[in-house]
Amino acid sequence: MTTDEPSRGAARAGVREVARLAGVSSQTVSRVINDHPNIRPETRSRVLEAMAALDYRVNNAARALGTRTTRTLGIIASDATLYGPSAGIGALEAAAREVGRWVATAYADAADAGSVEGAARHLLGQGVDGIIVVAPHARTLPTLAELTPGVPLATLHGGLGAERQADAAALAVEHLVALGHRRIARLAGPEDWLEALARDAGASRALADRGLAASAGWVGDWSARAGAAIAAAVAVAVRTVDGPTAVAVANDQMALGLIAGLRATDVAVPGDVSVTGFDDNPDAAFYSPPLTTVRLDLAGEARRCVAEVLGHPASALPAPPELVVRESTAAPP
Repeated sequence: MTTDEPSRGAARAGVREVARLAGVSSQTVSRVINDHPNIRPETRSRVLEAMAALDYRVNNAARALGTRTTRTLGIIASDATLYGPSAGIGALEAAAREVGRWVATAYADAADAGSVEGAARHLLGQGVDGIIVVAPHARTLPTLAELTPGVPLATLHGGLGAERQADAAALAVEHLVALGHRRIARLAGPEDWLEALARDAGASRALADRGLAASAGWVGDWSARAGAAIAAAVAVAVRTVDGPTAVAVANDQMALGLIAGLRATDVAVPGDVSVTGFDDNPDAAFYSPPLTTVRLDLAGEARRCVAEVLGHPASALPAPPELVVRESTAAPP
């Protein structure tokens, strides 16, 4: 069976043409296309270069019939309007391309089991070789596990990814403690999101390790609007005796809203209260003041997920999270 698909009315390069240009047999070209493990790296590189030079296009439908793989990975995402999920989808697509895969993305309301089921069935109908979940709710994974037996499943911020999120959140708290803060409040993400749970766990651990407890706590929906709406309550707390001198926020967008809302109530950041974020989104350095935050190796996490669903989990190890210190934190007043 050939895996090339000539277009009607125009000649398109096929396996034989690729083989001729690369100086190999047609069988070798087919083995490269189908990821046969016993191909020398230099031979594989030569064939791939010939495919690119000839604009050779693989017919995934034909390959699927012969190999039972479509070279397509499914992504289930819940809210691409937020920076985290949007950046995660982009990172996963790039990581998939690096290993010759494509992605198919389905959006679902992660709080609605029926919506998640519909997204999963849509991807399974396309014959995806695995599914990666971005920003899942706590109930999403059990639902998917029941729907996709035998299909590799990974979460961008679950498993080892969740551990690194917790470690990153701990870095922000440790930074505040090192500055002298002892009354540290938290603005957490939605309680049923696995990311929010991991970040909250990391912050709690860092406080407990130093014999501290959260001075106060609020919950938002990840949006800047939520941070701004909570700012009035934070301002009241800051102005009380023994009120918080710092707030560790679960993402940069809520931190942006919080800082803007605090400014509207004449609470200065960091003069009256320090604020940290999470994600280091591309705008964080341009907030007023520039935001101290923590950065995950999102590209590395995406490569980990792709490797995991392809059966090579040890081949991609993300870098540790990194604290990015800017002007939104200072010693307590």
